[in-house]
Amino acid sequence: MNIVHAASKLKTKGKDVCLAIGFFDGVHLGHQQILRQTIADAQKHGSLPLALTFDKHPNVVVAPAKAPPLIYSLPQKLRAIESLGVGNILLIEFNKQFSEQSGEEFIRCLARDLGQIQSICVGAEFVFGHKRSGNVALLKKLGAELDFQVHGLGAVSLDGQTVSSTRIREAIRAGDLDAASQMLGRTYAISGIVVKGDKLGRQLGFPTANLNVAGLILPPNGVYAAITRLKGKQYRAALNIGFRPTVAAGMQLRVEAHLLDFHGDLYGAELEVEVCEKLRDERKFSSPEALREQIARDVAAVKEG
Repeated sequence: MNIVHAASKLKTKGKDVCLAIGFFDGVHLGHQQILRQTIADAQKHGSLPLALTFDKHPNVVVAPAKAPPLIYSLPQKLRAIESLGVGNILLIEFNKQFSEQSGEEFIRCLARDLGQIQSICVGAEFVFGHKRSGNVALLKKLGAELDFQVHGLGAVSLDGQTVSSTRIREAIRAGDLDAASQMLGRTYAISGIVVKGDKLGRQLGFPTANLNVAGLILPPNGVYAAITRLKGKQYRAALNIGFRPTVAAGMQLRVEAHLLDFHGDLYGAELEVEVCEKLRDERKFSSPEALREQIARDVAAVKEG
């Protein structure tokens, strides 16, 4: 994966650029259509496919109260884009200065810094620039002047409803992970850096990797069967999302994964955990011993699954 943070830093080797633009949270079926069109354009014209995205949701800067929790962490999103065949990513820091750039100025700067743009592909409802001054109509106007083609692709539908990041977040929040996975085009997964916890899992005989999931949308609290991969090897896991009421009532929400048949130190590593099915709700047990017995049953259920 080749990530640049300024258009002028991209080494095009004299090739035109086919550009996909979007925030791409979840890199769902609709986003995949945009990225695949960009790849097809690049193959047709011998151009360089490039995905332009942002390091944070624009609302974090322009309307913090409306900033949504995210489906994917930033590294997870970038990997998903690369997996579709777009190996060049222009990752722009979305800050106050950038947010004040008009839509037209944004595109003219890209055209100047990238060299010749062959095509720009976005969703049909895509808006951009200060006060949402840019849209597909503006792109087509500039395309006629600067000689690039514009694709404003309509939304993808599934079960008669539009696939969107908002709808996927709603499905995850409701615990409908099958629907979320269908709209994502891959099994829903939670990704985060492994941070140090209080080692309560280890004391119970089931050490866990504690994930930093700040800013992410999460399924309902409970215990889930899950799968993770490390260094090319797959591990089944019991994933707990909740407040651990038996041993740590009133503390912060935790997302912890107990990897079956894994022994090692994961601190500081990024762990992506595919969430397969819910085993049970979170509940308070009468004692740590009762909790330990239930965790053993949870692990056995994961093994059998």
